[in-house]
Amino acid sequence: MKSSELRVGIIGCGGIANGKHMPSLAKLKSVALVAFCDIVKEKAEAAATKFGVKGATVYTDYQKMLAAEKLDVVHVCTANNTHAPISVAALEAGAHVMSEKPMSKNAEGARQMLAAHQKTGKKLSIGYQNRYRADAQYLKKFCDAGGLGEIYYAKALAIRRRAVPNWGVFLDEEAQGGGPLVDIGTHALDLTLWMMNNYEPEYVVGTSYHKLGKRKNAANAWGPWDPKKFTVEDSAFGFIRFKNGATVVLESSWALNVVSGREASCTLCGTEAGADMDDGLRINGERYSRLYVEKTELQVGGVDFYDGASDNPSDIEARLWIEAILKDKEPVVKPEQALMVTEILEAIYTSAATAKPVYFPDKVLAAAK
Repeated sequence: MKSSELRVGIIGCGGIANGKHMPSLAKLKSVALVAFCDIVKEKAEAAATKFGVKGATVYTDYQKMLAAEKLDVVHVCTANNTHAPISVAALEAGAHVMSEKPMSKNAEGARQMLAAHQKTGKKLSIGYQNRYRADAQYLKKFCDAGGLGEIYYAKALAIRRRAVPNWGVFLDEEAQGGGPLVDIGTHALDLTLWMMNNYEPEYVVGTSYHKLGKRKNAANAWGPWDPKKFTVEDSAFGFIRFKNGATVVLESSWALNVVSGREASCTLCGTEAGADMDDGLRINGERYSRLYVEKTELQVGGVDFYDGASDNPSDIEARLWIEAILKDKEPVVKPEQALMVTEILEAIYTSAATAKPVYFPDKVLAAAK
């Protein structure tokens, strides 16, 4: 490797690492993937062979890897309940950290990650790659320019009709902290709060259900799940009121009796216009005493032998994350923002369990600023 390259280590060499992190990082000339860790040694070895530089090392213990390797960057691609301890250890070892979503299994773990980031001065970001989609990038610019006016009502949508991930630890409440709410609801909420630029909730009311997960031989995109292993909710919903009076409704499900689903999507309603992702990116409003709906053209092709830019959201995420490190800039996904997403998700679960609203004290809001 070149001396100018950042030494990157991967902790967790499973599906998300192979599907997103490692392929995107391997495309960057400023990066050298030098160390791979997984509790299943064969997974780490396969990752090192496919994505690593010559002589890349393999570990089954992340603590040994952090102690033996002087890493500039660490990507944490493990189960939710390990995000916090691994990220904190990597930050304290002197590495910048990109952790998979959600920030942590619970808010306490996310707070520990933020504290370690602040103490060490190392950068910390969370893998919310949907922010880098073309529709999300355009809509964010539109919102920031005031195109929607004051956004006072929104829906954060992560609805699957029947798509329960029945592999790994997705159905294990102890490992994951929850089901669709923390798995895909987190993406929808992150997008929505980011568009609104509103991270000051006043209170949350939530419900969660385990209705369809008990069924045997259920229809499912990845085949039937085992009801005995299905220990998380199959759907969860939240009502969030913000300090400025704005409202967000969050809907999430892996299994729900609806005709169509919407994932990592949001609907925004402002004083000047509204926007949704129902059929591409649509802007709606009133103009000259008439209502209008405009569909934004996001394709950049249209020329023979050219299909447009080849970057996908994962590639953009990796490139901008590494650029933030090299140029000492804030990452696109700030840890304070990701912390508030986790705080709200936890509040929804707490409200669902207690049948009471959860209010946000000022100290929680201050920690997430």
